[in-house]
Amino acid sequence: MRELVILCSSSSIVTPPPNPSSHHSPKPKPKPSSLSKHIPSSGLHMIALAKGISKNLRERNVDSVVDALNTADQLGLPPSQLFDAASMDLLKTECLRIVNFGRLEDIILLMETLAGYSFSIKELVEPSRVIKLCVHQRNPHLAVRYARLFPHEGILMCSIVKQFGKKGDLDSALAAYEAYMQHSTVPDMYLYRALIDVCGLCGDYMQSRYIFEDIVSQKVIPNIFVFNSLMNVNAHDLGYTLHVYKKMQNLGVTADMTSYNILLKSCSLAGKVDLAQDIYREAKQLELAGLLKLDDFTYCTIIKIFADAKLWQLALKIKEDMLSSGVTPNTFTWSSLISASANAGLVDQAIKLFEEMLLAGCVPNSHCCNILLHACVEACQYDRAFRLFNAWKGSEIQNTFTTDYNCPVDDISSAMHACEDYIITVPNLASNSLHLSFLKKFPFTPSSATYNTLMKACGSDYNRAKALMDEMQAVGLSPNHISWSILIDICGSSGNMEGAIQILKNMRMAGIEPDVIAYTTAIKVSVESKNLKMAFSLFAEMKRYQLKPNLVTYDTLLRARTRYGSLKEVQQCLAIYQDMRKAGYKSNDNYLKQLIEEWCEGVIQDNDQCQDDFKPCKRAEFGRPHSLLLEKVAAHLHHNVAESLSVDLQGLTKVEARIVVLAVLRMVKENYIQGHLVKDDMSITLGIDKVDVLPATQKAEVKDAIFKLLHNELGLEVLIVVPRYTADLETDLEIPLNSYQNWSKSSGRENIRVSSARRPLVLQRLKVTRNSLHSWLQRKAGALRR
Repeated sequence: MRELVILCSSSSIVTPPPNPSSHHSPKPKPKPSSLSKHIPSSGLHMIALAKGISKNLRERNVDSVVDALNTADQLGLPPSQLFDAASMDLLKTECLRIVNFGRLEDIILLMETLAGYSFSIKELVEPSRVIKLCVHQRNPHLAVRYARLFPHEGILMCSIVKQFGKKGDLDSALAAYEAYMQHSTVPDMYLYRALIDVCGLCGDYMQSRYIFEDIVSQKVIPNIFVFNSLMNVNAHDLGYTLHVYKKMQNLGVTADMTSYNILLKSCSLAGKVDLAQDIYREAKQLELAGLLKLDDFTYCTIIKIFADAKLWQLALKIKEDMLSSGVTPNTFTWSSLISASANAGLVDQAIKLFEEMLLAGCVPNSHCCNILLHACVEACQYDRAFRLFNAWKGSEIQNTFTTDYNCPVDDISSAMHACEDYIITVPNLASNSLHLSFLKKFPFTPSSATYNTLMKACGSDYNRAKALMDEMQAVGLSPNHISWSILIDICGSSGNMEGAIQILKNMRMAGIEPDVIAYTTAIKVSVESKNLKMAFSLFAEMKRYQLKPNLVTYDTLLRARTRYGSLKEVQQCLAIYQDMRKAGYKSNDNYLKQLIEEWCEGVIQDNDQCQDDFKPCKRAEFGRPHSLLLEKVAAHLHHNVAESLSVDLQGLTKVEARIVVLAVLRMVKENYIQGHLVKDDMSITLGIDKVDVLPATQKAEVKDAIFKLLHNELGLEVLIVVPRYTADLETDLEIPLNSYQNWSKSSGRENIRVSSARRPLVLQRLKVTRNSLHSWLQRKAGALRR
């Protein structure tokens, strides 16, 4: 109701002329009344009717009261005059009781009846209470019926829409809007604006665009407030925001300061520094022309943009513009200025701005202090961070400093650092002032972020960090996920991995479920402690708790090893790699490829015939965006024991194909050592080719490279599988590869007879015999036993 009163008293609000026919519902038809039977038709004393109404109100018989009103109206008596002060109080009490019991339909019907008889229903029950009941019961249609009972129905409709929006019920807000517009002929810009704002409140920015398109399609030109709301809701989309701004210009709607502020906000969200500068310059020119007046939000936003971009000099220049325009920087502006210097690593400059803020009489908030502490920590000035914190905790900052131009800079610095408990002031030797002295007090309330920042300043001092967490709890602050993660990291960096894991457990015992950051920190500690078993165990645990790993989690695990010693380790890392890709993260595959290649080359590490073209140091062919190689290796090593030795090299280069073959052979070797014998031949698919077309150059290179690897380096028997076609039969010929060229020239290809309609696509395949593999494995096993 308070909101409604404020809106009604504002001189800036203009509502369209009300439609008289829509203010009140038609008068209900009279019903038989028990009171009317005892009233003479020749004359009806109003006092008798009034007494009857009072009696029925005391008995909470509202229906009889309505009947009496209908009877009085039929007799030509004004119903509103039948109520004295006492009866009105009884009526108010009954209306309030109906609302409190949640009887929405009853109260709406009663209000319609009373409004039809010219009662001031606003005095009977606060409209905000009825609207709240409509919103609570999600009944937009009754809310619209109620709003139409008032001459300021447009204002009530805005309130109804906003209340539905605060509840997150965009559907009901839209339903109320549509129901109202069905009987409204005058565009209501306030309602349009309220509905667009609700779209933003409910996170449905696309719906706000549809509403805007609907307005424009009706040949209605929205006012500046509608445009501003639309741009603000869509500020995250800079392209659309600029489109709306241009549309506004094309329709002849003049932008105000709010429009420019929203454009700057959109540039800030998009990180568009150059465009923000152009918008700021345009607004500044309009200010010089007397058409606009830049406010503190404008300056604060452009300063924040420069601060995020680490352009601290430009941010300071904006401060000068601000002061010259007569705008006093507020806490948020000073925080942005301090952040600009802090982001650039200029801790002294940030502290100097902090002191200027205090001298200007602006009280810093915790966020501003945290920015300064964070700057000190990022610059590894841990002692300075603690000195600042201790000074602020005393709610007093003082620094008396006398500067002499003849005093060496080193002496000045020494004098400054002698003040252990106070803020260090950076002297400005170019200043005309030889004396800087101030005493400032401000209420400093440290936040959780304050203590988290100071915990980072503890380095590897676990006891000091734990004392800060205890102090945080003592002042009534609860350590959050970040606090626990920092403590885990500090404990781990001191070399106490077991303690770090115990902190992770204590976190859960304290009622805070570890998040992905806490687990990732514990995994990092485990990796740094060379306990990879614990690292992978923690990864499996976080998956059991349905926590989604982030990019840092995956990278930490994939880089945990500098070499692979077993098939299980390779399979473990490849499974994590595949999980990472499925989660939508892009990885740097080269590191994993190198480790797998070195592991694969271990198959022939005792053989001196490894050619230079395939040494692990050659990475020329590892630059493709999607690693088909790793996917192939992962697919072939999916099971510990391969049921069938079938290797698919399609789409791979000769280097990648070599790695895949070696990976399978290493898996076969490790399984053989564990007692799993080879049960079948090894089949290698090179690619698809037409029978009457010679293999492509790349396929030939892959085939030759794999043959040299298997035959020359490993001493295995390799056959090429060639399909042979007759009229009714297809069979395979298995030919030694070194005899293949002579065979194809003498009789092989010339004897193939197939119709042009049945030119088949065939697979180019190699075959390594089971006996050959068995002999090779026996030699390897014998070498290992020796």
